[in-house]
Amino acid sequence: MTRLIFDGSEGQARQILAAMAEVARAGGRTLTDVDKAALISSSALVFALKEPLDPDSLGKVSPEQLAESLGSKGREAIVPLVVMATADGKVAPEAAERVAAYAQSLGIDEPAVRDLQALVGGQLAAARADMLRRNRASITGTWVEDISSYGGWMFPYRGSPDPGLVQRYGALGTRPVGSFGRAFHDFYRANGYGFAGLEESPAESFTTPHDSAHILSGYDTSVQGELLVSTFTAGMHRSEALAGHILPVIVSWHLGLPLAVPAGSATGALDVRKFWIAWKRGDATSGDTFNPDWDFWQHVDAPLDDLRAAMGVPRLDPADAAEAAVADGPGAIAAPTGYPASRPTAREGLDRGGG
Repeated sequence: MTRLIFDGSEGQARQILAAMAEVARAGGRTLTDVDKAALISSSALVFALKEPLDPDSLGKVSPEQLAESLGSKGREAIVPLVVMATADGKVAPEAAERVAAYAQSLGIDEPAVRDLQALVGGQLAAARADMLRRNRASITGTWVEDISSYGGWMFPYRGSPDPGLVQRYGALGTRPVGSFGRAFHDFYRANGYGFAGLEESPAESFTTPHDSAHILSGYDTSVQGELLVSTFTAGMHRSEALAGHILPVIVSWHLGLPLAVPAGSATGALDVRKFWIAWKRGDATSGDTFNPDWDFWQHVDAPLDDLRAAMGVPRLDPADAAEAAVADGPGAIAAPTGYPASRPTAREGLDRGGG
């Protein structure tokens, strides 16, 4: 899986920033305050430029010029270009076409670029289907073309609950305070979630690695928190990072287009500076909660701070944490692709044998 974090020269960085500005200006637009803030944060956090950036100083760069400048590092431009196209909460068709032109010249066949074009072309169903398939493939390692089976995969306990599994997770409440397992249990209690195994709970194969990422990263379950934890996940777990993790949450929680009807949607959750920080924090993390070889149960007795240190999870500055009221829409239990708008409550988990 290709690493997407930029590690090129200052000249290459400035060319990507110029291309990002071109995307924002596509269709005759002028740079908005949001665009300028996105460019400034990108220059510092993604490209590590030492001098403050003046966005208005960025010139034009053609797709051919960008490709010539970047050479083999072309893929490192794709995430910044896609994010720039969505930064102000709407995607102009000209911006999507500009991203596609850059990707073509760079020789990058990125599904998220096609999905972005489908979205602005009014083909929400096609884009939704592709992102759902890629989200699932990233988690399971298996490509499933038939998206009608997505619900059955995401909700395997409907009609066949697993009380023993509920009890096993409930027993995490007896682990020492400060341990990862106890933090996982308390996270569910605090959010009113029911444990895997309850009839209406999503699949353990998704909830356990996803909620472990919440706990390790420190991002909450607000709309913006879900966007940031999925971005952290994309840095940590690079399989289908952009089309399977990043773009789906931007579409759902920033552009306001529901990918999974029960999960709903919201607008305004993307803070580009926080996005880059989440992405880099995930990239710096040496472990991967979505890796099939990562054993959740092996770590439940480990002190949470020790586990974070062992996995190299960078500290979360409170200023970079999610803001619960940052977006319009369902502020509680906003979720990435496939997540329901509400999960079984902790009380239900207790009634059925949970902790």
